[in-house]
Amino acid sequence: MIQRSTLWSCVLGALCGCLFIGNAGCKPKAPEQTTIVVIPKGTSHEYWKFVEAGALQAGDDLKVKVLYRGTLNEDDHSGQIGKVTEAIGDRVSGIVLAPQEADAMVRPVQQATAAGVPVVVFDSALNATPGVDYVTLVATDNEKAGAMGGDELGRLLKDKKDAKVVLLRYEHGSASTDAREAGFLEAIAKYPNITVIEKDREGHSTAISAKTESMNLLDKLKDCDGIFCPNESTANGMLMDLEESGLAKSKKFVGFDQSEPLIDGLKKGEIDALVAQNPHKMGYEAVKAMVDHLNGKAVPVLIDTGARLITRDNLNDPDIQQLLKP
Repeated sequence: MIQRSTLWSCVLGALCGCLFIGNAGCKPKAPEQTTIVVIPKGTSHEYWKFVEAGALQAGDDLKVKVLYRGTLNEDDHSGQIGKVTEAIGDRVSGIVLAPQEADAMVRPVQQATAAGVPVVVFDSALNATPGVDYVTLVATDNEKAGAMGGDELGRLLKDKKDAKVVLLRYEHGSASTDAREAGFLEAIAKYPNITVIEKDREGHSTAISAKTESMNLLDKLKDCDGIFCPNESTANGMLMDLEESGLAKSKKFVGFDQSEPLIDGLKKGEIDALVAQNPHKMGYEAVKAMVDHLNGKAVPVLIDTGARLITRDNLNDPDIQQLLKP
């Protein structure tokens, strides 16, 4: 975990005292047009391209300027803090943020709010108070979505005696995936014939890192009957490893999110189901919530954008196909 002192040494230097209300002399001129900066966890996953499309569409529909500024990778905590700091310095109308880490991003969000720049949190929760430290959380009910994956894997293995399951986690401290993993474990525990033989390994933020961690689990993967991965990078990395190790199609595999490689894996029978969020809707609703707040409208402290289970049986349904379009 990155050291808090390291993160904040760069932040405090960048702010240069300009965030204090009484220090008006160093404040840059505020933009004349309503300008909202959307800061995702990262920009390398397909998921965030869907979010971007939704956010930009909301900007067009609601006649506000939307700037999409994210770090490349989802584990660049200091880089994301820098994006928040930059937005505060630019005195934008509002920030829409998907926090990479539930604790490390609390102080930057509080600093933005104190400086008069409201924040809408989306995708992943923040360990702060909605309605006080930030406006609202726009997200999937991640614990429920994880349970959806656990229930599906349990259904697939319910007739298997002494079934064994592997969970490849994402990364501790990411609130969204922490909740999915908890929901999965609670759901799978309802099946007395299933034992989770691995639940502590973390795949981290890229498909390559997840593939490496999957390779390190090869003996357990050979021994298991089912697999669950809680996000795009872990599911992609696991799929690549299963393909290379010759284990694809031999395990019941439930993944998360709907990238092109994962949908291809579903079509080929290498993946049995995907828990799909609605990232386009999430990006749209997060920007809309900010615009409503800026216009003085009441905004609920939680906006659930929903999740669906995609299988080969329903893949061609019109509503499922809509989830696959940016």
